Amino acid sequence: MSNLLSDISVETVTQLYRLMQTIRQTEEELARCHQRGLIHGACHTYVGEEAIASGVCAHLKHEDVVFSTHRGHGHALAKGMPPAELIAELFGRETGCSRGRGGSMHLFSPEIGMMGTSGIVGPCILQACGGGYSSKLLKNGTVGVAFFGDGAVNNGAFHEGLNMASIWKLPVLFICENNQYATEVPFAYASGNPSVGARGAAYGIPGFEIDGNDVLEVHRVAGEAVARARAGEGPTLIECKTYRTRAHAEGMGDFTYRTRDEVEEWKLRCPITRLRTTVAFDSMLTSQLDKIDREVAETVRHAREYAETSSVPSPASATNHVYAPALPIRSSAKEFSSRTITYSQATLEALSEAMANDPTTFVMGEGIGKRGGNFVTTKGLYDLYGPERLCDTPISERGFVGLACGAAMTGTRPIIDFMFADFVLDGFGEIVNQIAKIQYMSSGRLDMPVLLRGCIGIGHSAATHHSGSYYGIYGQVPGLRVVVPSSPADAKGLLTHALRCNDPVLFLEHREILQVKGPVPEGHHEIEFGKARVVREGTHVTIVALARMVHLANEAADELEKHGITVDLIDPRTVSPLDTDTILESVRKTGRLLIVDEPPSPYGFSAEIAAQVVDRGFNDLDAPIRRLTGTFCPTPYAPSLETAVVPQKDDVIRAIRDLIDE
Repeated sequence: MSNLLSDISVETVTQLYRLMQTIRQTEEELARCHQRGLIHGACHTYVGEEAIASGVCAHLKHEDVVFSTHRGHGHALAKGMPPAELIAELFGRETGCSRGRGGSMHLFSPEIGMMGTSGIVGPCILQACGGGYSSKLLKNGTVGVAFFGDGAVNNGAFHEGLNMASIWKLPVLFICENNQYATEVPFAYASGNPSVGARGAAYGIPGFEIDGNDVLEVHRVAGEAVARARAGEGPTLIECKTYRTRAHAEGMGDFTYRTRDEVEEWKLRCPITRLRTTVAFDSMLTSQLDKIDREVAETVRHAREYAETSSVPSPASATNHVYAPALPIRSSAKEFSSRTITYSQATLEALSEAMANDPTTFVMGEGIGKRGGNFVTTKGLYDLYGPERLCDTPISERGFVGLACGAAMTGTRPIIDFMFADFVLDGFGEIVNQIAKIQYMSSGRLDMPVLLRGCIGIGHSAATHHSGSYYGIYGQVPGLRVVVPSSPADAKGLLTHALRCNDPVLFLEHREILQVKGPVPEGHHEIEFGKARVVREGTHVTIVALARMVHLANEAADELEKHGITVDLIDPRTVSPLDTDTILESVRKTGRLLIVDEPPSPYGFSAEIAAQVVDRGFNDLDAPIRRLTGTFCPTPYAPSLETAVVPQKDDVIRAIRDLIDE
């Protein structure tokens, strides 16, 4: 062997070559299949970039985890996915890696550490941080790898992810595959800094800029980065300069933004040809590579035949795996108790019990460490569990929400304390596009035990950026549980269940009732989702309300009872799932329904309840359904204005009287 190859074995050369050929031949077969109409949606091939996935993944163990982007075929194959599973997935077959749920852009195979690819730019960076955080907490020595294109480096996820990985020394490799174009926008135009690798210095991490078509160089640099990660020395950023020699996606036009000459020039730099040229002096090795070519061709042929003959998924399975299987409720303490504590104390009890019982549980948020949280949500826990399990974060809501997704996929149970519901809107895409859909897209092979908690509600002149509720919006998201308790006992019981649940849960706590006191059982107390509470019983009108509006409606009912009017007050407790049956049962008894809700009425929670009752209980109504809600405007600051945009007790009394008079 020549001096050029003196530091690498023949076995490694043949391994790298086999990986590259497997990727190349599979992709070329997929391109032909796309032309035949066998692929129903997009097909983003990795042709020209094979050296990167091959060189990096050659160092990964089975337990190491990879998070990828829409151009992820090569990463999946290099991590060990059989070509048959990849091709079958693009054919939409039951035997595909995602069981036909994902196609080209959503490849899941957690069994081999392929934790998913995404059609959204950037989440893989944050999820890899989550994989790294799990590794740190579990102390299992695994490494997380994020593969992403040059377009992602101009995205906020890149900044937030690299910064978090740096400050917590996460065992993560950030692999930028700079193929010169983000879809059709040149990197030279879209980025003020022409070097991605040099940006590592800005975050205090090693950064490299290498030839991404030189598999031996990629292999060398990636090997050093993996070794640093395993040794606890933190993350590495590697920019691999490369080029995709096929269109952005099969069937797309390719020469409105780049030229044929440019593409042909890059084809001459083919990483497979380059490696063969490097070892051309060795006839025995060249013969081995020829044999590999033939073996791979046969494997790919069989894979395509397997995919073509595989069954399509049954339509009956289309809604499977939206949620995890329901957990049985653990035996609880007596529901009623003479002990009286605040709402905040009740949730702290639930969290304390969960952290004591499950060492994989950790909390992230701004000021939740030594300080104990803005609303004392984690008071005293830092002294018990330290900075890894009570982790103060930068102001990077999208970043640590995305990290939570990756952590949940890799064996830990993250709790994100985002203080106010308004703040988590910065992470809305991570919740809706990633966290809520992972269980479904992975065909139930990945759980998503993420708890997202924070305050909602109007009061304290907090104005428009600290007063939102948004539970109606999140209630529209399949895969997400949305919980809005109104009493201390419910808060403890529902949070206890949320902390055991394998679904993502949005747990919203109204700021104005955090210090409300009530009886709360001692010991384990757990309430199942989707079970409404009948707060009080009456015969004249049904009121449905959540959170602070439950207290308001109860006060109004006290006043009206003095005048002979009794109210059936229903607190759904959870927005999703919604206990419509309990509401309908009450309406059958009273014949009248008033929905009292703090957010505005258009397109919201109150509208959903009204629609459900009209659909299933119209004949039980003796009067039209009425809604008393907040005004359709942002929340103002001045107390006089704030009061004007949210229902008050007198408004509820008047609405009940008007409804009874109809």
